[in-house]
Amino acid sequence: MTAENTRPKLSSALDGCTIVIAVDRRAGELAAALERHGATVRQAPALTIIPHIDDDALLGATRALIASPPDVVVATTGVGFRGWIEAAHEADLADQLQAALENAQIVARGPKARGAVQQAGFTVDWVAESETARELGEFLLAESVNGKRVAVQHHGSGADGLDELFTSHGADVVSLTVYRWGPPPNPDVVRHSVIQAAAGDVDAVMFTSAPGTSEWLAEAERAGVIGDIRRRAEKGRLVMAAVGPITVTPLDNADIPAIVAERGRLGSLVRSVVTHFGGGSAPGLDTVRGRIEMRSSGVVLAGTYIPLSPTSTAIIGALFDAGGAVIPRRDLHGVLPRSSRNTHAVEMAIARLRESMGFPDIVKTVVKRGYRLNVEDL
Repeated sequence: MTAENTRPKLSSALDGCTIVIAVDRRAGELAAALERHGATVRQAPALTIIPHIDDDALLGATRALIASPPDVVVATTGVGFRGWIEAAHEADLADQLQAALENAQIVARGPKARGAVQQAGFTVDWVAESETARELGEFLLAESVNGKRVAVQHHGSGADGLDELFTSHGADVVSLTVYRWGPPPNPDVVRHSVIQAAAGDVDAVMFTSAPGTSEWLAEAERAGVIGDIRRRAEKGRLVMAAVGPITVTPLDNADIPAIVAERGRLGSLVRSVVTHFGGGSAPGLDTVRGRIEMRSSGVVLAGTYIPLSPTSTAIIGALFDAGGAVIPRRDLHGVLPRSSRNTHAVEMAIARLRESMGFPDIVKTVVKRGYRLNVEDL
């Protein structure tokens, strides 16, 4: 639990949820927000952001803009634009850069980039609503960049095609890559996170950048579990959540369903996950004891989280997935840990499950056939 989580709990919407955040930047802030709604958070950043504060190329481009100010400044990311201003301060170039950009038209790729530009004391003339480089490029081409000096601040990968686009339409382009993506701080943690997500030990995975999303999925491919992750996501038993339309693109390309935050902010991302689990969007069944929803460490029954052992969670998970249909004992036997697979193991596991749930009738015995979840109107 983070130090910031000493503040009062806001809700119980995420009780029983284990959430992986495949995020480097502002991971602590995101974790604290989720924990205040009851989540258990595991950080598994798939990439790290490496700033270019001492990068000679960045400072050289900054000096070139000071010597010959731009007509247009393109801010593609908030963290990148802030990093550029910080680099100028480190090199004692901030006042000169401020003066050089004073009369430039400044356009931003989305609200985070706009916020960073405004925080630096500049006025944003236009914002791409879709947060895409394509929309930004189309806007500037419509206004014409021919003969203009255009400064383009890139995101970590630098592969957005804007330099080439503007150059091909007659612009003098000054390219600024303020940070780049580096390897994950702990590759083993990332691998463990994809394996856990595939095995059902995780309820949600959250992403805040397209490169981070791509790398996490690439690790799932390398671990051979991408198919299991896709199947769990399709069933609604694993929520993949992205901060915006760019971040979700690798998931779309992998045919993995995901939810997307409405406003492209971390707060909106948290709200989308809280609303999903706390607002009835998670898969559920109506039982004789109320609506039941699965969590990786137990169940939510009639709005109350009931923690269960891994074995009990696996058993009720299998019954839940059957939707009230009967599961033969031999099939439930296969759900149990190998060390527990004796003759009476299923009967003992069902008895412990009923005891833990507090309602013996939640699981119904079907004589000579097996067991089923006691759902209504079956």
